[in-house]
Amino acid sequence: MFEYFVYLIYRTGFALISLVPLRAAFVLGNALGFCAWLAAGKYRRLALHNINIAFGAQKSPGEMRRLVRRHFQRLGANLLCTVKLMRLSPDQILKSVTVDNIEAMAREFRAGTPVVLVLSHLATWELFAPLMPKFVGFVRNASVYQKLGNRLVVEHVRACRSRTGLELFDRREGFKPVIDLLRSGGGVGILSDQHAGDQGIWTPFFGKLASTSPLPALLAKRSRAALIAAAVYTTGTAQWRMVFTERFDIAGASVEALTSKINEIIEQQIRCAPEDGFWVHNRWKTPRPNFLLNRYKRGFFLPKNLPAEKLKPFRILIRSSNWLGDAVMSVPAVRAIKNGRPDAHVSILAPEKIASMWRLISEVDELLILPNKSLLAATRLVAQQPAFDVAILLPNSLRSAVEVWGVPRKVGYRGHARSWLLNQIVREPRRPGPPEHQAIRFLRIADDCGADVNLTVLPSLSIPQSSKPKNQTSLALCPGAEYGPAKRWLPDRFAEAAEALSNGSDAKWILFGTKNDRVVGEEIAAKLGDKCVNRIGQTTLDELISELGSCRALLTNDTGTMHLASLLGLPVVAVFGSTEPQLTEPLGESHVVVRHHVECSPCFLRECPIDFRCMKEVTTAEVVSAMMSVLR
Repeated sequence: MFEYFVYLIYRTGFALISLVPLRAAFVLGNALGFCAWLAAGKYRRLALHNINIAFGAQKSPGEMRRLVRRHFQRLGANLLCTVKLMRLSPDQILKSVTVDNIEAMAREFRAGTPVVLVLSHLATWELFAPLMPKFVGFVRNASVYQKLGNRLVVEHVRACRSRTGLELFDRREGFKPVIDLLRSGGGVGILSDQHAGDQGIWTPFFGKLASTSPLPALLAKRSRAALIAAAVYTTGTAQWRMVFTERFDIAGASVEALTSKINEIIEQQIRCAPEDGFWVHNRWKTPRPNFLLNRYKRGFFLPKNLPAEKLKPFRILIRSSNWLGDAVMSVPAVRAIKNGRPDAHVSILAPEKIASMWRLISEVDELLILPNKSLLAATRLVAQQPAFDVAILLPNSLRSAVEVWGVPRKVGYRGHARSWLLNQIVREPRRPGPPEHQAIRFLRIADDCGADVNLTVLPSLSIPQSSKPKNQTSLALCPGAEYGPAKRWLPDRFAEAAEALSNGSDAKWILFGTKNDRVVGEEIAAKLGDKCVNRIGQTTLDELISELGSCRALLTNDTGTMHLASLLGLPVVAVFGSTEPQLTEPLGESHVVVRHHVECSPCFLRECPIDFRCMKEVTTAEVVSAMMSVLR
C-alpha cells in the first residue's frame, strides 16, 4: 500500500511537470533547488565536502559555498526539465540540445566495432535514453541500469527510457545479454561515476582514491568494444550541449588502467561545468568495515602520472596508549594500518611523556601532542586539524573516544561505557583461549580495519638501526617498574647478578629508571661502585632512547624500558613475577624471559599481599645465565 501511495505521488508530480513549458520548468526547478539548498543541510554539507575534495586547492571557501548553491539550483532545474523532456519526441528534444562529435561513435559502428558509452551524472543525463536510437538507430542500443526500491516507479522509468527503442538490462540479472549485444555490433551506455562499493577498483578521482566500477572496461575487453565517453552540459535556460569524445581505449591496456582513464575523463567533464556535477552523491565514501584496501577483490590502481605521494591523503588519526610499553607494543598495528592503503596519512595523538618514542617510527607522518590534562583542550586540538577520515582508538577509555568526538568514523574496542560513541566496534575473539599478547590485541584492531596482518604469530618490532656503533662494554639495567613493587625483582639480586657479570670483564652498567626508583638505584650503585653509572631519574625519554640504544643488552623487570629496548634492537633479559609474559613479553627473538610460575601468579597486583614468592623464586644464577646467553 505504501509503495502504491509513493507511486501515486510520483505520477502526479510527473503529470503536473509535463504540463509546464520547458523554460518555465527550468526556472521553477532553479527556484526549488534554491529552497532545497536552504533546507537540506545534510546534503548541503555533503556537497560542500565533495567539492572541497575536488576543488579545495583551487577555490576559496566562499567560492566553494557559492558553487554548492549554484549546484542545487542547477540540479533542481535539470531534474524538472528531464521530466518534461522525457515526454517529448527526439526531434522536439533536439530543438533544445546541440550535439558535438556524434560521428566518433557512428564511425565505430559503421566499421563493425561495438561501443561501450561511458556516461556520468551531468546535467540532464537521461537525454541519452531517447536520443541514442535517433543518432545510431542502425544498431542495437542498450543501457545497464540498477533498480530503484519502488517496483511501480521502476516500471514507469523503464517505459520512459525505452519508448524510442532503447533496450534495458538489469545489472542484477548478469551481463551475458549485454556481452551478446556488444558482440552483435551494438552499443551499451553505462553510468560510471558512482561509488562502486566492495566490487570496485580503488583508483584516483580528482586525486583522491575512489571505488570505481570496472564494468565499462570489463565489457570493452570482453567484447573488443570501443570506449567512448559522453556528457551533457547546461548552456543556458533550458538549453544543453551533448559532447562525445573520440575513442580512448588503448590496445593491450589492463582493466585497471582503462578504469583509471575513465575517471580522468569524467573528471575533465566535470571541470568543464562544475555546477552540473552530481555532488550530493558520496563518491569518496569510506567503506565499512574495511577502509584499508588490502582485502578488496580488485585492490587499487595508480596511474603512472600520479604516484602515491601525490594522492590526496586518507587521514587516519590513531590515539596512542598512554604508557610507553603499551605504545611500543602497538607499533606493529600502526605499521599495518599505514601500509593498508597507499594514500594513508597517519597522525598519532599521544601524551608528551611518550612522544619521543613515536618519532622513531617512520610510518608516522604527524605527531600531535595531547595538551595538559584538559579534555576540552584535547578535543579542541583534534578539531583544529585538517579533517580526519577516521580515528582509531588504542586505549579502551571513554575519554579517548570523547577526544576524537568530531571525527566521522571512530574505531576501537567496546571499552568502558563508550560503545555509543564508536562507529565501528572491534570484534573480540569468540572462543576463550590462551592469553593473547597485547601486540596481537592491537593488531586485531588493524585487522578489523582491513589491514594485512597475522594474528597467530607475534610480530617483529625493531626499527632500522642507526649508524652509531654500540658500546660493547655498556650494559643497561632497569631495576624499577612504574606499575608497582610487585613487578620489581629484588634489588640485592639485581646487584649480585650485575656484579657477577662484571667480574673478570670491563663491562660497565648504566642504571635507568624514573625518579621513583632512585632509592633502589642508589642501593645497587653502591654495591657496583665504579662498574656503574647511575642515570636513574636523570634522563628524558630522548636521552633514554639515545643512551639505551648505545648499550649492548638490557637486564630489566617488566617495564616500558623493556619494550623500548626491543624496539631499539637490544637483546633483553626480563624478570617477570606478578604479570604474564604471554601478555606483555618483549617482541622479538633475541630476548629471554626469566619467570617462575607459582600458584598465585599472575596476580597483576601492584603490591604483593603475601610473601612475594614469584620474585623470590627467581635466582641470581638463572638471571646471570640468561644474560650470558643473550650476550653471546
